[in-house]
Amino acid sequence: MHSVSDYYSAIQLRADRWSALRDVTSALTEESSEKRLSTLQKKADDLFQSLALIEPYWAFPGMAAFEHMRRQFAHGNFEDLAFSVGRVTRALSTGAYRRRNIPLERDSLDNEEHDDEAQLSPEARALSKPYFEVLIVDNVGEDQERWLRSNMARMRRPEDQFAYQALVVPSLEDALIAVLFNYNIQAIVVRPGLTLRSKMEQPILHKYLDRAGGSEQFEEMQPEDYGPELCRLIARARPELDAYLITERSVEDIAGHDLGICRRVFYNQEDFLELHLNILRGVQSRFKTPFFTALVEYSKQPTGVFHAMPISRGKSISRSHWIQDMGAFYGPNIFLAETSATSGGLDSLLEPHGPIKRAQELASRAFGSKQTFFATNGTSTCNKIVVQALVSPGDIVLVDRDCHKSHHYGMVLAGAQVVYLDSYPLNEYSMYGAVPLREIKQQLLKLKAAGKLDRVRMLLLTNCTFDGVVYNVERVMEECLAIKPDLIFLWDEAWFAFARFNPTYRQRTAMHAAAELRGRFKTDKHLAAYEKQQAELADADDETLLNTRLIPPPDARVRAYATQSTHKTLTSLRQGSMIHVNDQDFKGEVEQSFHEAYMTHTSTSPNYQIIASLDVGRRQVELEGFEFVQRQVEAAMSMRRSIATHPLLKKYFRVLTAGDMIPEGHRESGVTSYFDAEQGWTDMWDCWQQDEFALDPTRVTLAVGGTGWDGDTFKTEILMDRYGIQINKTSRNTVLFMTNIGTTRSSVAYLIEVLVEIAKGLDDLLDDASRMERLGFDRRVKNLMEDLPPLPDFSRFHDAFRTDQGTSEGDIRSAFFLSYEGDNCDYMELDGSLKQALDSGQEVVSAGFIIPYPPGFPILVPGQVVSSEILAFMRALDVNEIHGYRADLGLRVFTPEALAKHAESNLITAAK
Repeated sequence: MHSVSDYYSAIQLRADRWSALRDVTSALTEESSEKRLSTLQKKADDLFQSLALIEPYWAFPGMAAFEHMRRQFAHGNFEDLAFSVGRVTRALSTGAYRRRNIPLERDSLDNEEHDDEAQLSPEARALSKPYFEVLIVDNVGEDQERWLRSNMARMRRPEDQFAYQALVVPSLEDALIAVLFNYNIQAIVVRPGLTLRSKMEQPILHKYLDRAGGSEQFEEMQPEDYGPELCRLIARARPELDAYLITERSVEDIAGHDLGICRRVFYNQEDFLELHLNILRGVQSRFKTPFFTALVEYSKQPTGVFHAMPISRGKSISRSHWIQDMGAFYGPNIFLAETSATSGGLDSLLEPHGPIKRAQELASRAFGSKQTFFATNGTSTCNKIVVQALVSPGDIVLVDRDCHKSHHYGMVLAGAQVVYLDSYPLNEYSMYGAVPLREIKQQLLKLKAAGKLDRVRMLLLTNCTFDGVVYNVERVMEECLAIKPDLIFLWDEAWFAFARFNPTYRQRTAMHAAAELRGRFKTDKHLAAYEKQQAELADADDETLLNTRLIPPPDARVRAYATQSTHKTLTSLRQGSMIHVNDQDFKGEVEQSFHEAYMTHTSTSPNYQIIASLDVGRRQVELEGFEFVQRQVEAAMSMRRSIATHPLLKKYFRVLTAGDMIPEGHRESGVTSYFDAEQGWTDMWDCWQQDEFALDPTRVTLAVGGTGWDGDTFKTEILMDRYGIQINKTSRNTVLFMTNIGTTRSSVAYLIEVLVEIAKGLDDLLDDASRMERLGFDRRVKNLMEDLPPLPDFSRFHDAFRTDQGTSEGDIRSAFFLSYEGDNCDYMELDGSLKQALDSGQEVVSAGFIIPYPPGFPILVPGQVVSSEILAFMRALDVNEIHGYRADLGLRVFTPEALAKHAESNLITAAK
């Protein structure tokens, strides 16, 4: 039996414990050997003790049933026990308890043993009532607990849209543990009798309490404050939930408290019907999908189509003799819902006033923004919308050099003066990390010294990176605002939309950080800290400022934007994306320009199916995002543990850890790995709270250089061609496996099986290899793992595209359009004329973007000087896809004459 340290989460622990108990109790019914029987009884007793820590926080099977099974075990009723445990385990694995009562007695008349959730048709599942659990927090005896549960049950009616079960825990600490253990909980009823401390004394429980803010803060709390404080603490852990506070205090006493997620306060009364109706109404507010519902209703209406789109209502397909297979493949509903109409109960994405507007408002609530906007053509377009709305020609923008190419093109369109920021390199794996905060502060201080801080408009960073490096968003924003109090932040969270729905991840999202800073800046404590630091830093030099955690002024403006590829990490059709905004100046300064930018880049014929999927995807994460993200993390952690502990896999593969991907100086917690084969799991909460950078565990970067195959070959020829495993990110010696909310434990098991088969094949190959073949294999491994070219930093913009040599910003727009004139450009071969020119000291300037895949970001941009390091890197590239580079002609560069002419033109313009 695995120990508790083998499990990353209580959810996975619970499922495996019940499965193990089913196997043990089944064996007890068949065993006759006294020695073997004693061993099985000891295992069953250990499993019951382990489950006794977890079961109080779940409504099914419930503590009464659980204790009944323990008594069956104590009395030796193994046949009855095996039957009961089997029913519970099956109901948990299939989800049957969500749809019906599960009798645990052998003589029950229940004949639905084979009612498996997976075997139900989509139509049947859609018709069943969604199930959830209500947590009641009150320290009551068994009789009163039964009275509470029965009163809640009596309120339920056949016409109710949802079904729920009540669960009772006695204390504030138990309630916090419950909402972090139990993903079924959607509402919390806080009654006056709750106590503070849990009677459960186990390290795993304290770990969960620490995630809710730690138990030390409870010491000074007064009993009358337990209820309001619980509502506030749950809001920090799971803000999507609803709470209902029943209190004996007066309205005046309660009014001054932050009640967090509390939807309603009931004063000294017990109206179970009103409570029941409020609970259903609260869940309904998250369940409703305004646009999806409107589209479904539209599809049912008989209409005559006299506008664009012959495919609308499926007419062009149903009348066809040649494309009936398309109609059969997709089914009728997608075509019945296809239209370009914005009336008839629908709405316009460009000017939403109806269901799309309401759907965006619900998404704003779900993701914690002030405004949210849908996009149907991907986050690339979202990025350009935000940049165009906020940046004017000549504005200085600090940009993560290895960000997505859409940002670079956005800089061209906006006419920004770009300061490129270099991420720390991971040369041994041919990838970049993220931009250190010190580098960002240094650039801001240089611009301040040059008198250009007023022109600095935006900081643009990728959070998290493709490889899973996550910024300490709140710290970056506060320290940058200390230097430039009105700086705008654009956080590209294309791969991070899921992060809002996990308490560990949430703290490093843009919208959460913006809300935290806005609240903090208003406090007297922040004002005092700011004034104290200002006195200490009077006349401080730049080195002191770089080494100090700076505090922004209380009047700093919080202006944060996040672009998210909903379709990449949550449920949405391809290209479904969102823009989230928390900008204090949006209404007064940005709204009109944002509208114009949105009009510029958004299609006048947006895909309604994508919009509907965004609406439904939002519903899903508000109601089960916590569960799905937790399972996603579990899948990735399971993969890490399996590879790290398998003796054969360790010979050829290695999962890169935080210690591999984040330099020690950026890991203040000292955590190097989430899993250690000797000690088990490290709680990642500490590093996610403290460190400058954290590593997203759902991205598993596997070093494959030990196999002798480079990353691209391993991806294409081995994983995809042989085994049908799809990935989309490699480096020279690594491949990236990304788990998502759809990843199952079966998928992870299949991947491990494949890796084991590959490792066995390599073992067999090397066993039979000749001496020369073995030497050749070792050379390939050495070439992949040791002989790696260093990653080049951004060199600089050529002087022709810079207005001031004292700072590093460059005019990428003029360089981009200068290349449109064919006479301004020439081609140079990497190993010929280009190398000769650099060896002779000539400045060579790129005329376009050069983007190799991998790594997938520009190593050269228009107007950038080609350095010898960049040339060496390009010569060492062994990838098949390099955008902007023509192997038959070479690298496109500006002619010396074009550069001189452009520089002269700039001087004349500056003189005027």
